[in-house]
Amino acid sequence: MTSKERAYLRGLANTIDPIFQVGKSGISQVLLEQLDNALEARELMKVTVLETAPESAKELAEKIASGTHSIVVQTMGNKITLFRQRKKNSKIVFPK
Repeated sequence: MTSKERAYLRGLANTIDPIFQVGKSGISQVLLEQLDNALEARELMKVTVLETAPESAKELAEKIASGTHSIVVQTMGNKITLFRQRKKNSKIVFPK
């Protein structure tokens, strides 16, 4: 992913709210399945990492990305922005 594509996705992510939280139990298989389904439906989403989480937001972002086959767009503070393009009928089209 190029820096321009990443910047475009960050701009789109400004207006969306986090839909998942990672807390003291960390990342479970059920959470990964739910995140996977949400990425297929939305393509771009945010996750909040609570203070009680066992790891930092950056560490959790990499684990979530590898578990859901997505890309970490950015990690800012305790928020993780993830992207995975749909296989068919993608809503997000990158500018040329």
